[in-house]
Amino acid sequence: MNLAEIKKLIELFNNSEIGRLSLKQDDFELKLDKLPQTLVSHQIQSPQALAPSNPQTPSPSLPQSPQSSQAPCVESGDFITSPMVGTFYRCPSPDAAPYANVGDTVKKGQTIGIIEAMKIMNEIEAEYDCKIVAIEVNDAQPVEYGTKLVRVEKI
Repeated sequence: MNLAEIKKLIELFNNSEIGRLSLKQDDFELKLDKLPQTLVSHQIQSPQALAPSNPQTPSPSLPQSPQSSQAPCVESGDFITSPMVGTFYRCPSPDAAPYANVGDTVKKGQTIGIIEAMKIMNEIEAEYDCKIVAIEVNDAQPVEYGTKLVRVEKI
């Protein structure tokens, strides 16, 4: 099974009513499991593949992240996108400062956020030197493969 097939299978699973899926093919095994939607915190983490009921409302316990004031259909420029399905976090913990803010200049390889997937924290790094133009997703927001996380300007 190749990566494109796995990504498509995960996307179909996330958009279905199925709660659990197990697939075994030769020496490859894939197990997917959805947990009921719960409140997510950095201390007690649970994977979420469900879309938020109102993504524009920030969590009251987390600092509000700067958002683009542009309409979503008028987006242009370079983006750092999500390489996986999971929950995006801008900070390493609830009381810590964000990895990157609008206006920051980041170097290639510098962490701009993390995506929690199946209780594993995956650092998302800049692929090139750039300046952060806009943060496209809220903290603790579920994201899918290819979701635009941060709009950047290459340096």
